[in-house]
Amino acid sequence: MAEWIGIGRRARRCYGFDEVALVPGRLTINPHEVDITWKIKDLKFDIPILAAAMDGVVDVHFAVEMGQLGGVAVLNLDGVQTRYDNPEEVLQQIANASPEEATKLVQSIYLQPVKEKLISKRIKEIKSKKVPAVVSCIPQNAKDFAAIAQEAGCDIFIVQSTVATVQHISSQYQILDIAKFCKSLKIPVILGNCVTYDVALELMDAGVSGLLVGVGPGAACTTRGVLGIGVPQITSTVDCAAARDYFFKKVGRYIPIITDGGMRIGGEICKAFAAGGDAVMVGSAFAKAIEAPGKGFHWGMATSHANLPRGTRIKVGTTGSLKEILFGPAKVDDGSQNLVGALKTSMGSLGATNIKEMHDVEIIIAPSIQTEGKVFQVGQRVGMGK
Repeated sequence: MAEWIGIGRRARRCYGFDEVALVPGRLTINPHEVDITWKIKDLKFDIPILAAAMDGVVDVHFAVEMGQLGGVAVLNLDGVQTRYDNPEEVLQQIANASPEEATKLVQSIYLQPVKEKLISKRIKEIKSKKVPAVVSCIPQNAKDFAAIAQEAGCDIFIVQSTVATVQHISSQYQILDIAKFCKSLKIPVILGNCVTYDVALELMDAGVSGLLVGVGPGAACTTRGVLGIGVPQITSTVDCAAARDYFFKKVGRYIPIITDGGMRIGGEICKAFAAGGDAVMVGSAFAKAIEAPGKGFHWGMATSHANLPRGTRIKVGTTGSLKEILFGPAKVDDGSQNLVGALKTSMGSLGATNIKEMHDVEIIIAPSIQTEGKVFQVGQRVGMGK
C-alpha cells in the first residue's frame, strides 16, 4: 500500500474528495423514497448534516432554525456566544474588519473569559423552542462545562480539539480522562477529531457515543499549512469507519462516524457517506446562510489561538436562506444549495435505500472527475469551474 519516498522511508497514498467518484450500480431508486435519517444512541435525526460549532456559523437563532428543519447545529461554548452578553456587536466588528486586522481582532476578542451563566442561558434559549441543544468545547473545559450544559437540558455534548487521543501528556493543565468523563454524563458524548483506525478504536473503547473525523480540511482552517498535519477526508473516513465496524462486531455497540470538514458542495457530502460516514459536519456551506451570525464571513475554531492561530477569516458571502441551502430550490449552479436533495438524488442513482447502504457503493480513483469535459465551465468560471 505504501510507496518509497526516499531511502528507507515509505508513505501511504491517501485520497480526498476531488480524487474519487461514486459508481452507479444495477438498481436505481426514487430519491423521495430513500431514508437519510441517522441515530446517536436513542436520538434520531431527520437530516444527517450537522452545522459546525463555529461562531460565524451557529448562534442560538441558527441552532433553532436548523433544529426545526430536522438537523443539528452545534453551539461553540468557547466562543463569543458565551463570552459576551451581546455577541452580535462582536460579530459585527469581525465582519467589518479588514483582512489585515481580522486575525488580530479575533485573537483579542477571544481573550474575554467565558461566563458560565451564559452557557446555561444559551442552552435554555435553544431548548425553549423545542429543538435539540448540541454544544461543543475544548477538552480543558469539558468537565466544568458539561455539568452546566447537562443541567441546562443539553442533548449531546461534543469535546473537540485539533487532534484527540485517549493518551495525552501535559504538566501544564489537568488532562481529561475520557473514559471517566463519558461515564459521568447521562447524555451522549461525541469526541474529535481523529483520522486513524487505531485512535478511533481507542476512543470507542473509552466510551464515546460518536466520533468526529478530520484534521485540517475546513475552508477556514490553516492547520495543514501551519502544522503540516492531516489526512485527506476520504481515506480518514474509510479508516475510521473500518474501526467502527470492527468495534461493532467485537462489542455490539455502533458508534456513528461524523466526517467533519472539507465539504463545500453536495457531491462531496455524498462521497463522505460512501466512504463510511454516518453523518457529516459542515461549516462554510452554512456560513453562507442569511441566518448565519458571521454575516457572510467564516473563521476556524483555532483562529483565536493567542500564540499560533491555525485558521483565518474568509469571506464566503451570503447566498440564500438556511432552508434553501438544505432543501432548495437552489439559486446557484455550484452544488452548494439543496444539499439534502443532492444526497437523496445521489442515493437514488446509486441504489442505496439508506445511509448504511451508501457505505457499500463502489468508489473509484478518478483524478479527472472534476475536469473531464468541463473546459467551458472552467473557462467561464461557472458550475464546476468556480
